[in-house]
Amino acid sequence: MIYAFDTYYYEDHANTVCIAFEDWTSENESDIFIEKTEISSEYESGAFYKRELPCILSLLKKIELKEGDIIIVDGYVTLDNEGKTGLGGYLYEALDQKYIIIGIAKNEFASPDSQRRNVLRGQSKTPLFLTAKGTDVDGILPKIEQMHGDFRIPALLKKLDQLSRA
Repeated sequence: MIYAFDTYYYEDHANTVCIAFEDWTSENESDIFIEKTEISSEYESGAFYKRELPCILSLLKKIELKEGDIIIVDGYVTLDNEGKTGLGGYLYEALDQKYIIIGIAKNEFASPDSQRRNVLRGQSKTPLFLTAKGTDVDGILPKIEQMHGDFRIPALLKKLDQLSRA
């Protein structure tokens, strides 16, 4: 199973959503998990994970992960060539490196990262930015390209974003 997570922040709470789907080319989700939580910390530049990681870990308590499951986060897993870790990297460590973590970001991070790949989908000339832990990022790139939907953002990830804002 593939589990994709996104969190949207309101003034007094965070809305974390997970869409589960069976295959990279799935048109529809298998399940949706939603949790509203109090915001545990203010936004801190360069430490986004401190705010979002607790939300994801809390929602993961409602999901029974199995060996071979994959997790997608809205953001980065790695941030640069110096070993700086993004949200997905912290999640990878928090889950004892047991699951593949994929980061799909919409905005480019400034520092060079040899593990980051640009993914162009549909007719878009603006890439998505792909990073990963627990697998070879080059093996994941074609899977992101094949995800259902004709536009830059795969259809299920677009739905995930909309649900987190609802």
